[in-house]
Amino acid sequence: MFKHSLFEKNSIFLVIGILVVVAIGGLVEIAPLYWLKSTIEEVKGVRPYSPLELAGRNIYIREGCYTCHSQQIRALRDEVERYGHYSLAAESMYDHPSQWGSKRTGPDLARVGGKYSNEWHVAHMIDPRAVVPESIMPPYAFLLDRLLDPNEKAAHLEAKQVVGVPYTEEMVAEAAADMRAQADPNGDHAGLLERYPKAVVGNLDGDPERLTEMDALVAYLQILGQMVDFTEVEPEQLVQ
Repeated sequence: MFKHSLFEKNSIFLVIGILVVVAIGGLVEIAPLYWLKSTIEEVKGVRPYSPLELAGRNIYIREGCYTCHSQQIRALRDEVERYGHYSLAAESMYDHPSQWGSKRTGPDLARVGGKYSNEWHVAHMIDPRAVVPESIMPPYAFLLDRLLDPNEKAAHLEAKQVVGVPYTEEMVAEAAADMRAQADPNGDHAGLLERYPKAVVGNLDGDPERLTEMDALVAYLQILGQMVDFTEVEPEQLVQ
């Protein structure tokens, strides 16, 4: 009782006590992070983006798609019923930056991959109201006229290696070829799919003769939510 009253009557002792408690609490919470390799538990299936998907993600960010679409499904019943399984931290472990967000002028896109065909995505980008009459999204038809240079992508993968994305030297060396192959119905898909399982390959923008920004954006949208097979995820990995 006497010790308690000492802190109540003397502000200096109270401040010192507060600092000691905060310091101990901070060490308990922060110090373990220096010994952990990662605070994110890996989930089977999550891989780095293919060169074409990565190019599409850059276009997605450049055009400000994240200002209207989030990529984070909360663990709430209405969200799960509408969009699919709630988001796992591991799904965004190779995103720099992540596209979680909270703004939903348009629907969440975390599980949009495989929901629509390539043709639907292209038509939607050309004229959103042609497929969704109530849409307020602006058109992005110009993406069909912007060509991509596959030879620039190897340097991008090398930059991602620096920040910890596990691209192998083979992935870097084959970046240009993989980029072309993914949008070519007659391309060498075996090597590409070995390096990037579940990548959507073939005629993406309707014109396989050219590699366009539309190809890249469709490739990116079609892989969202497709890497993880949630039937194989351990229960303890779902609690994130």
